[in-house]
Amino acid sequence: MGLRIALFDDNKNIRESIGMLLNTEQDFELVGSFAHVLDCVRDVKECKPDVVLMDIEMPGMTGIEAVKEIRKEFPQIQILMQTVFEDDERVFDSICAGASGYILKNFLNTKLVDAIRELQYGGSPMSPSIARKVLNKMQSVSSVIKPEEAPDYHLTNREKEVLSCLVNGLSYKMIGAELIISYETVRSHVKKIYEKLHVASLTEVVAKAINQRIV
Repeated sequence: MGLRIALFDDNKNIRESIGMLLNTEQDFELVGSFAHVLDCVRDVKECKPDVVLMDIEMPGMTGIEAVKEIRKEFPQIQILMQTVFEDDERVFDSICAGASGYILKNFLNTKLVDAIRELQYGGSPMSPSIARKVLNKMQSVSSVIKPEEAPDYHLTNREKEVLSCLVNGLSYKMIGAELIISYETVRSHVKKIYEKLHVASLTEVVAKAINQRIV
């Protein structure tokens, strides 16, 4: 089965260019191409992508806001942001909102396929400077709470095992292999973890688990 990809970009030429590029990869399938994100949750639900390519600047609602909406409903989907400037604060905001990485628009033709492959195998394509910002953000999301004061999120033992794997940087496929469960089961556990911890991104999940010593 090929990797299903959905694209959100208001520039028709970029959508067509990316579509042609993705079609050169036999195991990539462009299942949706959209000019706005106003119906992003519905669009994602209908086309069922594994990866979403998201432009930061979108009409009506920003790509960052769309990431938050998509993450609430589909925490398992990998989201790759497209941006013009690497040091843009919005890139950092996108990662904190739940994006898995980003790519500069100037390098779509040469680096997009590699970036998607990196996501596919559990990586997060981003520059060291942005990664450093994200790490600092994780460490300051909340103050450290003593174990006896940590709230009870009512996680099951299996959910705690999955959460521990997420904290250790394992991809969904690696978690499945580690716990001997299916990819779909991992996705189901992760969605419940997001709901119980009241978070919308992997960054928040890891930060909360570490700072509140949940696992």
